[in-house]
Amino acid sequence: MNLPDKEFIASFDIDAQNTFTPVCPDELPVVEGDTIADELNAQATFASLRVASRDAHTCQALWLSDEEHPPLSPISGYPDLDIRWPAHAIIGTKGFDFIAGLDPKAYDFQVFKGIEVDKHPYGACYHDLKNTLSTGVIEYLKLHGITTVICGGLATDYCVKNTVLQLRQAGFEVILNKAGCRGIALDTIAAAMAEMEAAGVHFVDCAAALK
Repeated sequence: MNLPDKEFIASFDIDAQNTFTPVCPDELPVVEGDTIADELNAQATFASLRVASRDAHTCQALWLSDEEHPPLSPISGYPDLDIRWPAHAIIGTKGFDFIAGLDPKAYDFQVFKGIEVDKHPYGACYHDLKNTLSTGVIEYLKLHGITTVICGGLATDYCVKNTVLQLRQAGFEVILNKAGCRGIALDTIAAAMAEMEAAGVHFVDCAAALK
């Protein structure tokens, strides 16, 4: 696709945090998740605004797994919780921090998601699983006249996919920088890519391809 003028483009770093990298092996590490900073910084050069999302969890979260409730076991009784997860991205820990190479001060807008004990969203545009409680990022982008969003982050098959689909549903043109993402498993990555393609998402192999 042909890029619009820079003033209409935003770059979105989705959950590019240590918690999703080998830097935090006991949380939710994604292979090579700590290697995407250069690509995220490169894609940002094509944009007038740079936004980011971060998982921002509490150690009192109701979705935390334990010996009695292992990871991925289902949760009932809470509309914004689906399954259990190991502790990750707890505010104040290394896992919450951006990966090395990303400057927290470089962002015009940041989303903290999953702060509430009874919510564990995946996409960065809404606090709830039904996409009704806005985080404000869609409104922020529209307020500034953004029409196209270049996305990268962690992980391709979960938070990246959900955020991208939310942005498409909100009417933005979305470009996924494949080199700026890492995913968990080949089959779920492939399924996520197919779902995003069906929604009209554009793909580039790396930020340099945006020129």
